[in-house]
Amino acid sequence: MGAIASRSFSKEPAPSKRARERERREGREGREGVGTDQFSRGNGARVGLDGQGPARLLERLTRIRPDSHRVVSCYLKLEPRDRSRGKYLIKLKNRIKAAVRGLPRLGLDRDISEPVLRDLNRIQQFLRTSGNLPSTQGVAVFACERIELFEAVALPVVHRSRLAIDGTPLVRELASVEDEFGRLLTAVVDRASARFFEVTAYNTRELPGLRSNSTRGKRFHGDQDGSGGWGEHTYNNRIRQEKQRHYEAIARELFTIDRRQPAHGIVLAGPGPEAGAVKPFLHTYLTERLIGTARLNPKNVTLSAVHDTTLAVREEYERASERALVHEMLEGLGTGWGVNGLTPTLRALSRGQVRSLLVDADASQPGFRCGDSGRLALNERECRGEGEPIPILDLVDDAIEEALRQGVDVNVVYEPEARVAIDGLGGLLRFR
Repeated sequence: MGAIASRSFSKEPAPSKRARERERREGREGREGVGTDQFSRGNGARVGLDGQGPARLLERLTRIRPDSHRVVSCYLKLEPRDRSRGKYLIKLKNRIKAAVRGLPRLGLDRDISEPVLRDLNRIQQFLRTSGNLPSTQGVAVFACERIELFEAVALPVVHRSRLAIDGTPLVRELASVEDEFGRLLTAVVDRASARFFEVTAYNTRELPGLRSNSTRGKRFHGDQDGSGGWGEHTYNNRIRQEKQRHYEAIARELFTIDRRQPAHGIVLAGPGPEAGAVKPFLHTYLTERLIGTARLNPKNVTLSAVHDTTLAVREEYERASERALVHEMLEGLGTGWGVNGLTPTLRALSRGQVRSLLVDADASQPGFRCGDSGRLALNERECRGEGEPIPILDLVDDAIEEALRQGVDVNVVYEPEARVAIDGLGGLLRFR
């Protein structure tokens, strides 16, 4: 799994022949690497999977200077529930319609707004073709007709589907996705063997595994001649001890791997109950970071299957964490350690108080950014004394971008019962 390494369309100095050859060679090497996949798509964009893609794209995007022109940034969730019956496309169309309706309030000249409308249409046309979609759970697209920019990059996760029109590409989420995802360890085990994998946002790498000696057999059968065989109790006890030694060896190996480079989370997988059976043997230090179990068979598992399964386990873990965070926020309202609602949360965010931002997945609200302070505000009056109010299409999307800039933990809440408790935005504070 990896990121889409798309062709750059931004106006930059033309690369030399040697640089072009090096770039082609690097792209070819990336395609030949473990776990990579690359494919070309139409509509003016080349789309592929390459672990180095996001870094190169991020470098290009941060160099872009569109002057008075506007860049359209689109992040789109592509989880299985989003792909079902084309739900992702419905969300995209709704956001584009909202952007078109809100475009006049940005006060752009006609020669700027019309290219933006064409960029919105280009993005919609590109993403409506299912063949242009990556196999990952998210995608980001950046477009600006006036500087010939159209970039698409696959992402393993996306906070929420959002669309922004700004003077620069919104790249905070692209820049932070690998750090936020972290490094996970996945152990795929059965009765006699274990395979270990290092899973990051864009890649999966297999580590050295282990294999234990085991008694191969099924149900106990006494010897037909009645002599020289094991008793049933001894036979079953031996198998039980072999399993315990095997699980202990797996736990020790996980601990050793983690000591070399600590992981953000542990996933245990197996064809049956073996995955859960390893848990009691884990060191307490690792048990605290166990995020879930899954069903995989070490005999035929692939890097792609490990990556997809690990992402699914992580997603389920995140949903459970959402409920806990919302509960903590509600409890914190009475003690001053939590905020709920757009205005108090934006105020706390502007002061650097927020340690964890909670976002209602469906929340949307137009607003302003104060010209001098950069603070987000619901209305123009709140910017009094802080510079000219600059209209923005969606306060919630800009709050996510601001939180990412500050290094705040962003949690977009999708779990229905937890989401209804959030009044658009909420947060847990690091100081009062």
